[in-house]
Amino acid sequence: MGDRERHRKLCEILDEANHRYYVLDDPTLSDDEYDALLRELKSLEEEHPELRTPDSPSQRVGSAPLSELPTYRRALPMLSIENCMSEGEFRDWVKGLAIFLKREEQIRFFVEPKIDGASLELVYEKGALVTAATRGDGTTGEDVTAQAKTIRTVPLRLRPGAPQGRLSIRGEVFIAKRAFEELNARLEQEGAEKLYANPRNLAAGSLRMLDPAITAARPLEFVAHSMGETTLPSQSAFYEAARAWGFRAAPDGRMVEGPGEAEGAYRELLARRDDLPFEIDGMVVKVDDLALQQSLGFRTRSPRWAVAWKFPPVQRATDLLEIEVQVGRTGALTPVAILAPVEIGGVKVSRASLHNEDEIARLAVRPGDRVLVQRSGDVIPKVVKVLESRGSAPFAMPRACPSCGSEAVRGEGEAASRCPNLACPGQLEAQLRHFAHRSAMDIEGLGIKLIRQLVASGRVKGIADLYSLDAETLAGLERMGAKSAGNLVAALEASKRRPLPRLLNGLGIRHVGERVAEVLARRFPSLEQLASATEEDLLEIDEIGPEVAASVRAFFDRPENRETIARLVAAGLAPAPPEDRKGGRLSGEVVVLTGTLGALTRDAAKARLVALGASVGSAVTKKTTLVVAGEKAGSKLKKAEELGIRVVDEATFLGMIR
Repeated sequence: MGDRERHRKLCEILDEANHRYYVLDDPTLSDDEYDALLRELKSLEEEHPELRTPDSPSQRVGSAPLSELPTYRRALPMLSIENCMSEGEFRDWVKGLAIFLKREEQIRFFVEPKIDGASLELVYEKGALVTAATRGDGTTGEDVTAQAKTIRTVPLRLRPGAPQGRLSIRGEVFIAKRAFEELNARLEQEGAEKLYANPRNLAAGSLRMLDPAITAARPLEFVAHSMGETTLPSQSAFYEAARAWGFRAAPDGRMVEGPGEAEGAYRELLARRDDLPFEIDGMVVKVDDLALQQSLGFRTRSPRWAVAWKFPPVQRATDLLEIEVQVGRTGALTPVAILAPVEIGGVKVSRASLHNEDEIARLAVRPGDRVLVQRSGDVIPKVVKVLESRGSAPFAMPRACPSCGSEAVRGEGEAASRCPNLACPGQLEAQLRHFAHRSAMDIEGLGIKLIRQLVASGRVKGIADLYSLDAETLAGLERMGAKSAGNLVAALEASKRRPLPRLLNGLGIRHVGERVAEVLARRFPSLEQLASATEEDLLEIDEIGPEVAASVRAFFDRPENRETIARLVAAGLAPAPPEDRKGGRLSGEVVVLTGTLGALTRDAAKARLVALGASVGSAVTKKTTLVVAGEKAGSKLKKAEELGIRVVDEATFLGMIR
């Protein structure tokens, strides 16, 4: 047998063994046999590098580290699912389906556990994995292909009989409870200072590691729950097909007849929750028939045909030791309950939100009380009620800012007291933490302890001062050696090239988070363009309302903010604009959709337009170049005709974007 044939045979044997062990839980090889065959494969590939393929079992050990995660933009958005919290809300959702579909007969549903993990999309071409990407904002995620290849339940090549065209499989990456506990136990035995908080955060963080070898060392698993685009007749058909193609499909997923059976499945799953090998926070209910799914379509951010029926939040009793007041980056003073540590839903909780002064009064909570604390999913723990009043004196919010001593101000009709001092160290610390966060400028090594040192010493009086720091200055700080200082300087330098949406998020403009920052950057691809945009310009953007437009304009009108931006630019910040789409067929077009489209959803149409280089507006203005008029088009069509703007029907539009 020649080397090429032996390589092919080894790949087949190892792929089958991997599938049997990790997906079917039916091993055919012992660990020693598997390891010996894998060593032979690696040795063969070292001698003959031309034999190594992207789907070789050897690629699961991790490739070379990356400097940063590249972005991945998808044409079909990866949307979230609407939640319902009670049986009544679930029945209201079912009634809504019947009204929308105008039908009386019972609907079949597909139900599956809602695994508490990290969303992942896998893209296959000709049966081989070519891309893996996180959800991100739905349209743009992070390319984690090298990391996903290390997950044993992610097929590098689909099994015989799978579609050979482009195939998008979506699912969840998670870590089983037992594997999580074993990992933490090993870390504790090795003397680690910090253990992992919960399986979900560890799974999400492991998937985003720049070094895939670290991802490979984590016990990650993948379960498939849907397809990006499909010609299959039902969700239950996908469940069977996914298993045949080599995936582990949604555990305990099954088809049920009508809402009554779905409610029974929910109660059964809730009773088994603690016995399952993985963390779940509810049950997903989907309309089984794909034709009905298409008829129901989508809302702005979620499909109408699916709902996540969440489990009741987990609650535990503990002692409230004291109430601490924190200063946020906008100056808001927020009371926080310091608790006797208690485990809630697999997470050790020692702090909980008390929101504001009115909430403290409503709860009648005092330091020393026995309280009930609630945590639901990723929501910040909160104090629900007082179980036993033990505290002596009522708590009163401070009249002065605990950070700078300025007199706190509470505006009429506002729930929060605020520190009015823009130079407040507490506000600055919160601003710097937000600016350095991985969803913003992602400055690794700039933690809260270092931020406090920099602010207290006066070395940093604003975010622009970060870029004047040098390794020598940093090395002189407490717990900062030469290596750490050098790494931080390198991280600061790397942050100068972060994409524009990251910078906009990091600047802390009120009402501008990750999603809105991305929307703004698509329309105004430079800081200069955005800074000069009027409120009217901003309101022309789909998804931007009056409150956001006014907030953005107010931010750029403040002299101190303009000065900060000028200093950032002078320091060398050159944020990368969004992906250049000038080569798209619809580059330069400003398109408005009106009326009902029959062939695809409004979200899918918008995504396709953006992918082809167009901008999508929510209102018809003089800048609009094209209006797509579906059925029952209204005032937007009339205004387009008045302004002499080109109007096309749905059939013409589909030809343009095909």
